Amino acid sequence: MHTSVRKAFNAQLSDEKYAEFLKFLDAQFNYHIPFRIGESPVFVPKAMKDQLLEASQQIIDFIASDDFAPIAAKAQPAELLVPHEDEHATMLALDFGICEDGNGGLIPQLIELQGFPSLYAYESWISEQFRNNYSIPENFTPYFSGLNQQQYRKRLGAFLLNGHAPENVVLLEIEPEKQGTAIDFILTKHFFGIESVCITKVEIEDRKLYYTNESGKRIHIQRIYNRVIFDELVQRTDLKLQFNLTQDVAVEWVCHPNWFFKISKFLMPFLDSKYVPESRLLSSFTSWPADLENYVLKPLYSFSGAGVVFNVTIEDMLQVPTDKYEEFMLQRKVKYASVIEGHDGGYSKVEIRMLFLREHGKVTFEPVLNLTRLSKGDLIGVKFNKDKTWVGGTVCFFEQD
Repeated sequence: MHTSVRKAFNAQLSDEKYAEFLKFLDAQFNYHIPFRIGESPVFVPKAMKDQLLEASQQIIDFIASDDFAPIAAKAQPAELLVPHEDEHATMLALDFGICEDGNGGLIPQLIELQGFPSLYAYESWISEQFRNNYSIPENFTPYFSGLNQQQYRKRLGAFLLNGHAPENVVLLEIEPEKQGTAIDFILTKHFFGIESVCITKVEIEDRKLYYTNESGKRIHIQRIYNRVIFDELVQRTDLKLQFNLTQDVAVEWVCHPNWFFKISKFLMPFLDSKYVPESRLLSSFTSWPADLENYVLKPLYSFSGAGVVFNVTIEDMLQVPTDKYEEFMLQRKVKYASVIEGHDGGYSKVEIRMLFLREHGKVTFEPVLNLTRLSKGDLIGVKFNKDKTWVGGTVCFFEQD
């Protein structure tokens, strides 16, 4: 990526300093962050930033097109339909692998997309901690749309609260304290005063929702920042719920739950762009490709890489029931480029999640921040990177004009 800035940053690093940095992070809220934090940010030159923005805009244009609504409607399971869907999605995450383009250069390739919240609080915080603990050039920033840290947090807070008192807005999750992303929930409360509430603790009365705060006071929920993933909710048959997401209740949503399905991997076969690898629903095939080893098999309704088959065989294809062919796709493999040089002499691959907001009254999504992951395995994710260094979650700093 940006070679000179990379060399300058690596010159600051040592294993001891990285260990001290992790201790520093855990000490901020007396909470051990359970996922692996990468040794370094990623420094992205302007040319790659422009490609990422161009790729993102092409996808956003499709979401805004007349073709989108009828396709997205097919993605929504009828039994999981939540009432009072808003006209537009308000949060968007686009995951791009930085890949070889076949001509000696680099190109972003869309890996996944989601109309669902990501780590909007944490990524702002971790970028601040990197800047506070290391020397990073002033003309590099994790933010977009002309935002700085203060402006971003003010904007995000106004977006999440929408004029409500913080106590009347909740971040809804399943056992939030047990989630791997709990640090983001801690920071959402720290920055904006929004409590994380387990869905099992929500009470319903005359279509109104309530929770009991730490002081024992019953509080009316007027707005939900939904972080409940339907996949997990459906599987958790042990949960005793008073309120189910599909009930008709009087509440505002931050990113309505239906967008989890409507903006998802389901859209990839319908996207036509040099930034989107060939993707096809299994139902579109009359015979399987002869070179299955060059494809990845993905379930459309899964999260965090669950169910993905990387080295596909005929046996894998036979495992998929024919009545489920509309729920799986084959996606042509992309070749991640090993472009991030570590201070240990190795190289890591990188995946960049572009984070967007569509605020009330805005005509489209705007890029605001990013989430970045380093990998040395075949895929991004913990199980593919066990016992490796220079892997894990981090953030990009982008070169400014």
